Amino acid sequence: MNANVQQREISWLHKFAVLTAFITFLLLGLGGLVTSHEAGMSVPDWPTSYGYNMFALPVKFWHGGAFFEHTHRLLASAAGLFTTILAVWLWLKDSRRWMKWLGVIAFLLVVAQGILGGLRVTLKMDDLGIVHGVVGQSFFILLSAIALFTSRFWIKRTTDEKLTGASRGLQKLALAATVLIFCQLMLGATMRGQHAGLAIPDFPAAYGQLWPDTSAAAVAQYNAARMDVISENPITAFQIILQMAHRLVALAILVLVATSAWQATRQLGGKNPLAKLAIIWLTLVACQIGLGAATIWTNKAADVATLHLMVGALSLVTGALWCIISFGRQEGATKFAPARTIPGAFSASPAMAANK
Repeated sequence: MNANVQQREISWLHKFAVLTAFITFLLLGLGGLVTSHEAGMSVPDWPTSYGYNMFALPVKFWHGGAFFEHTHRLLASAAGLFTTILAVWLWLKDSRRWMKWLGVIAFLLVVAQGILGGLRVTLKMDDLGIVHGVVGQSFFILLSAIALFTSRFWIKRTTDEKLTGASRGLQKLALAATVLIFCQLMLGATMRGQHAGLAIPDFPAAYGQLWPDTSAAAVAQYNAARMDVISENPITAFQIILQMAHRLVALAILVLVATSAWQATRQLGGKNPLAKLAIIWLTLVACQIGLGAATIWTNKAADVATLHLMVGALSLVTGALWCIISFGRQEGATKFAPARTIPGAFSASPAMAANK
């Protein structure tokens, strides 16, 4: 196979991986809309939809919450199909053994995610919805990483001196921030799974205080006010504490990511790709916090809450990719010979042979 054909193959594989990751991102947003509209049980059966094959559901059923839930199922099916094609493509065309297995893991994860979504309906278990959301975020990270690993940028990274210079301290700081964002998204998924609306209706205060009273008498008073004003489900002290933890973790994330961006700019220079990515990361986190506040101020409006979820997913994957590039660059500098050609990922070039 000549070099031009190999270059076209890697380009198309990378584009397909990016498309699959993008579909997954949209799927996360649609899942957020399903939760925000409390439409998770609008279609009560699975894998059928109102007794029909889900791909042949009559249009008359596509209304209200069923529209969001059924559209979510169809997009999930598309994500599953695209992931299967991607896994087969990687297995047949990418010579890196670890990449072949990443494709297999992606396939198994999308199957597990589909089963979790189905069991959430058939077993009527809200806790499975939380697990479903967390696995979805993990799946999005994996697909984004595959898109990175199939890019020319990644294959040429061992000869790109612009990616050197990040200290171990900075790498650990960014990794800690990324792990904390993942934990924050788990907290968010747990809060959404409670189906109790907003346990704390004001921001930046909490029931007018720095830390709200969570005594039994205070919670009873909060619930009485909720029923009079918005007729929401009653809340518990645990749900109030959970939302306060969510706010505190958000502040910790902002501090860690801001410090990472400052250190990256100082160590690498403002024009360095990793420094620019760190600034983008900080911008996403700041937007995420703003959307979190807007979610409260709009009484958890579905579109605002969904944007909050989607920007959170972008913040997580940006941090994960920053860490992968930074740690991967250091590994490449010590273990790989310089890559001479772009098609190295599809042939046994010195740069990739050592990574099998």
